Amino acid sequence: MNRTTQSTNIKQAINSLLDKGFTDKQDIYTKVVEELGVPRPTVRRVARDLRNELVQKIKILQSEVPELEGNSKATAESSD
Repeated sequence: MNRTTQSTNIKQAINSLLDKGFTDKQDIYTKVVEELGVPRPTVRRVARDLRNELVQKIKILQSEVPELEGNSKATAESSD
């Protein structure tokens, strides 16, 4: 299995366990190691990558874009 496929499989396994309600990081790592037969350091590395990707997405969703808000308010006022 190449590294990209392995990382994708590990990310899917982690997301699946999170969806099932697992909350303990060590339990998640152990389950992924057992299910996929990959080394624990690999699971930790991929989990870090996944966490960083999710944090980036959250920052994008939380960011405010003043120009767009200003334009939408002006548009809303002019349409009244």
